[in-house]
Amino acid sequence: MKLSVLIAALRLRHLAGAALLSTSLAAYALPAGLAQGPSVEGVTQYTLDNGLRLVLAPDDSKPTTTVNMTYLVGSRHENYGQTGMAHLLEHMLFRGTPTLRNALGEFSKRGLEANGTTSSDRTNYFASFAADPETLKWYLDWQADVMVNALIDKQDLEAEMPVVRNEMESGENSPFRVLMQKLTAAAYQWHSYGKTTIGARSDVENVDIEQLRKFYHDYYQPDNAVLFITGQFDTDQTLENIAKAFGSIPKPTRTLRPEYTVEPVQDGTRTVTLRRHGGTPLIMSLYHLPSAASPEYMDLSLGISALGDTPSGQLYKNLVNQNLATSVFSFDSESHDPGYALFGAELKPDMDQQKALKVMNDTLEGLAKSPLKETDLERIRSQWMTGWTQTYANPSSLASALSEAAASGDWRLFFLQRDRVEAAKLPNVQKALETWLVASNRSNGLYIPTEKPLRAPQATTVDVAKLVQDYTGKDSGKAVEAFDPSPANIMARTDLQPLSLGKDLGEVKMALLPKGTRAERVEARLSFKFGSPDQLKNQTATAAAVASLLSTGTKKLNREQISDQFTAMQTQFSTSGSNGRLYLSLSSNRENLPKAIALALDVLREANFPEDELKKYQQAVVTDLKSASTEPAALASQAIERYTNPWPKDDIRYTPSFEEGIERVQAVNIKQVRDFHQKFYGTGDVAFSAVGDFDKEEVRKALAEGLKGWRKAPTYQRPDDPLQTVAPKVFDINTPDKANAFYLADLGLKLQDSDADFPAVYLANYLLGLSETSRLWNRVRVEDGLSYNVRSQVEASSYEPNGSWKVYAIHAPSNSEKLGKTIDEVLTQTLKDGFSEQEVKEGVNALLNYRRLSRSQDTVVSSAWLNYLDLGRSFEWSEKMDQELQKLNAEQVNAALRKYLKPKEMVVAIAADHERQKQGAAAPEAQETKQGQAPAPAPTDAPAALEAQP
Repeated sequence: MKLSVLIAALRLRHLAGAALLSTSLAAYALPAGLAQGPSVEGVTQYTLDNGLRLVLAPDDSKPTTTVNMTYLVGSRHENYGQTGMAHLLEHMLFRGTPTLRNALGEFSKRGLEANGTTSSDRTNYFASFAADPETLKWYLDWQADVMVNALIDKQDLEAEMPVVRNEMESGENSPFRVLMQKLTAAAYQWHSYGKTTIGARSDVENVDIEQLRKFYHDYYQPDNAVLFITGQFDTDQTLENIAKAFGSIPKPTRTLRPEYTVEPVQDGTRTVTLRRHGGTPLIMSLYHLPSAASPEYMDLSLGISALGDTPSGQLYKNLVNQNLATSVFSFDSESHDPGYALFGAELKPDMDQQKALKVMNDTLEGLAKSPLKETDLERIRSQWMTGWTQTYANPSSLASALSEAAASGDWRLFFLQRDRVEAAKLPNVQKALETWLVASNRSNGLYIPTEKPLRAPQATTVDVAKLVQDYTGKDSGKAVEAFDPSPANIMARTDLQPLSLGKDLGEVKMALLPKGTRAERVEARLSFKFGSPDQLKNQTATAAAVASLLSTGTKKLNREQISDQFTAMQTQFSTSGSNGRLYLSLSSNRENLPKAIALALDVLREANFPEDELKKYQQAVVTDLKSASTEPAALASQAIERYTNPWPKDDIRYTPSFEEGIERVQAVNIKQVRDFHQKFYGTGDVAFSAVGDFDKEEVRKALAEGLKGWRKAPTYQRPDDPLQTVAPKVFDINTPDKANAFYLADLGLKLQDSDADFPAVYLANYLLGLSETSRLWNRVRVEDGLSYNVRSQVEASSYEPNGSWKVYAIHAPSNSEKLGKTIDEVLTQTLKDGFSEQEVKEGVNALLNYRRLSRSQDTVVSSAWLNYLDLGRSFEWSEKMDQELQKLNAEQVNAALRKYLKPKEMVVAIAADHERQKQGAAAPEAQETKQGQAPAPAPTDAPAALEAQP
């Protein structure tokens, strides 16, 4: 996983937020055994007699429902010898009950986007699905069943163990994760926050089944659980279903083990050094903090974000701008008990780590001399509030945020923290940072003797119940329309009238879909196409640099000012593109979208490309490429891409090696960047889409004004990309010191997405390896436990008959040979037996549900419209695809499967540590396997794979 993505995920708990708007709950007689509790801004708590708390947040604006069952148990509650037990139990619950053995498979059949996660403070099980009362009732019944009837069977434990091992080893592939693990272990000498959620290998591999069952029976009880339901559902009927499903579960009589371990105040700097192969240099500094419920926590959290902000924070200015690091980051743990803040930076191999670490620590602990400014606080406050409103506006995100707040002490902390952010004052933020960011409270890569250490105060856990007992929050906002995401309604609601620019500047293809949304949010996309393959020869690296550097400065604004203006507009702005295409993305709100469009177009037209920003860009890209050059997934993918790529080096379709990529980036100069922008950027082939709450005429006016009088770009000519037929080949790639390996098989297909066979191939792939009921999943993951994530993926061009069928799996190097043989067996047997009518029927139903869920996401619809405008299509294409899927039978699907899937013609790449592979061959019983997110080239789960075909 890319470092920036991993850091963003770690930040998510307190930077996310979104706004909930619900209808008022009609007064009616609650079901027996159910009592209503506190209600805050449309979110209402109920409690059953057995202690189960229900938190309902109805929201009709999107036709989806999310259920999140949160058990207030995580790795924090594990004793010595029990580390990893909470996480292992999460896996085991999906193994089933006496009445339902394969939960993940059942979720997949019904089109549920479902999973479970474990943290230090909680374990949750969640599902999002297209709103449907019967699906909701079924999932609630499953939650009630698994709360008391999970088998926790020894045979299932043995089958799941290699999967858990694989997840553990996949995390060990990341230097960032391992360093963070070692750092927290050094910082916490007694409290369980020093232990990773995944646990110690010895504890996990030797877990006692009876202890695991006792852990389950102690903590998986109604009085230790909070059930969250958000989105579209009938409140009265749902309460009745919950009372019926959970009300018969008796109130527990056991008493949970008390928690009394308190981490002492740290009395000196602690140091950890990690040495491993691959990756890029990292430095980190960790400081203990109060818990998430503490009155000073949000002051600290805002200050921590301000210090690590890019490009405005002091760390960025003192490290990246001074060529001491390529990137910086900061986040805090937001935990139930006193937690921590983590600051860090990524460096190039030739940068001085010791010097960079000293500058970072001096910056963090020198705030009395270089305090934060009011603009720093307001910038971060605006970013935080934007994230909060986005979470509050998204039912799925809201359920997750409320779950995390409950894990920190009470779900109402989600609203209380917002209040604290709004009320935050700079002197308080400054004082909190100076109190806690002291050398004696720090753990990092240096030992710093201190004659008279300044120590942080003792952190305490807040009485959250007392804190929130009289809290009522704010008034709810207005109700939002219930939007029908059917293709027909999307077509009916979308304005496709183009915008003429006049004076030979062409027009802008438009797709405007105004509709009510929570917090008046809107998703907009803008694309520009330019140039021919001949004109763009030898300019791939330059084109990518121009697209990435657009927002680093204009004639009137520098990078920081541009960033601040978008932040003030509560708008997220990004650019991407290369090789004749440029994409602009805007996530804004009704009030600010026209101004955001105006600023984005000004940035696009007036970019001046500061030379120092090009140097920083080159350093960052080179760092990423060097890091990727040691990663199994990246190496396997590149090997196949280069083997199947016939184009010369100067062609924009050429796939460079990592070394060539580095050379190309380093060779780009500022004159090339500015000349490229001047020559190729302009009007001519422009498209715009917007979905959400906005005024069409204001948007048209903003686009017209922003593009008025600009030059016309060279005519766009799409490069042909015909199918390349290659001989089968196996690439055996050594990845020293990597605990996880990657298997990738690729087959070229003479297939276009407009071909009559495409719907059948699309469904065949889903049944083969894209779902949790697929042939590959059931054999490789469930039965043999060889991989945490095994998938297949079909792609087909919209322009010419050129597609691919891929199969991939992460695995332990010791299992490489067995994994390859097992995948071959699955493919061969599937071709022989085919799929049954029942499988086809269930697959069609699941795909249609996933597609409907995808169309309910404004980001997906906006991007899909941009794609359709490029292809001359509309959502009638999506509707036709749905219709073609519904017509399919087993005979058609099996015929397509056998026509296109040719396992013996596949190109295969296996990237693994050869030494570990040899060890596995010598001891074949040493199985392992698993990791949470699938690497490139395929998406992690089925819904993500379907977004390209909404």
